[in-house]
Amino acid sequence: MQTSRRAVLGGAVAAFLTLGTGTAAASHRPPGVRRVLIATNEPWGTYHVKPLLAEAARRGVLITHLVPDYSQVKPDDPVPVATWADAPAADLLVVTGAEPWPADCAAHFRKLPLAASSLAYLNPIEAARAKEVRRRLRLITASSPAEARSFGKYLGTRRPIEVVGSPQIDDLPKRAPEQDLVLVLTSVTHPDSTGNAAPGTELLLAAAGNLAAAGKRILVGLHPRENRKLWERYEISDVPSVQASARAEAAIGIPGTVFPLVTAVGTPVVGCTDPRLTVPDYLRAVCSSTIENAADAVSAVDNARLPSPEVLADSVGPIGGSARRLLEAWVRTPPC
Repeated sequence: MQTSRRAVLGGAVAAFLTLGTGTAAASHRPPGVRRVLIATNEPWGTYHVKPLLAEAARRGVLITHLVPDYSQVKPDDPVPVATWADAPAADLLVVTGAEPWPADCAAHFRKLPLAASSLAYLNPIEAARAKEVRRRLRLITASSPAEARSFGKYLGTRRPIEVVGSPQIDDLPKRAPEQDLVLVLTSVTHPDSTGNAAPGTELLLAAAGNLAAAGKRILVGLHPRENRKLWERYEISDVPSVQASARAEAAIGIPGTVFPLVTAVGTPVVGCTDPRLTVPDYLRAVCSSTIENAADAVSAVDNARLPSPEVLADSVGPIGGSARRLLEAWVRTPPC
């Protein structure tokens, strides 16, 4: 954890005297070190930041994930976290969107330069608080051209968006598919204070059951916030879904950020698309097919194919060096 939890209780008054204007002043910052605060749409979603840690350490960039409180911080989480009350001195605030938590952070740290980086998919519909965020933005990044188009609409801007790739596939695993192994990519069944849920779990559970009955071996790639108990009848991967996808002949799941990344590994994906589900078109575009009936799962998986190279390039973006490009973009963000 970035600082002790005592600051939440004992340091609140002092913190608001020094940070009440949102300066997070860097007067005591070690020379040559960049400090970045980041606020994600999922307030405690540190898994969005974790792929950046190794490159940040190499470059001497100190990243701190802002959280409302420490109630949902796991003791073994490697991502440094802090509340407003004990946030360290910083040079830059990065938000991953304009949902309530990052927008509140932007309002609080109003004297910090502000950047927006898309680290997870967002629908191409202007967010309610996009206006108050975008007027301060000095940099916008996204992982791919398709994600950039979606992120621009979400932010309500036509400004240039820098495409940096996805840090999750900087170390792309070598594909070695195992016969009849299918990777099931879950979403989140129930919304909570950390973030929303995507409908379709019932469809995906039924599809997995049909695949298992047809002789397929099921490997589950759990979303970090998914209810593990729903999937314990199957093998649950102990490595991230992108890495696990290298073992699978095909993947099936609720379309999400990981879909283009799995296709970058070379594993085709089938989407389970509940009628209530809304996702950007580029996530559907990487799917070999989509199903709304679990009875279609076996045929869809057996016939799964990768999208065209053009679709892959548009949806995945550049592969390799993405964490470096993103951190370089943050570091060169002009000051206020």
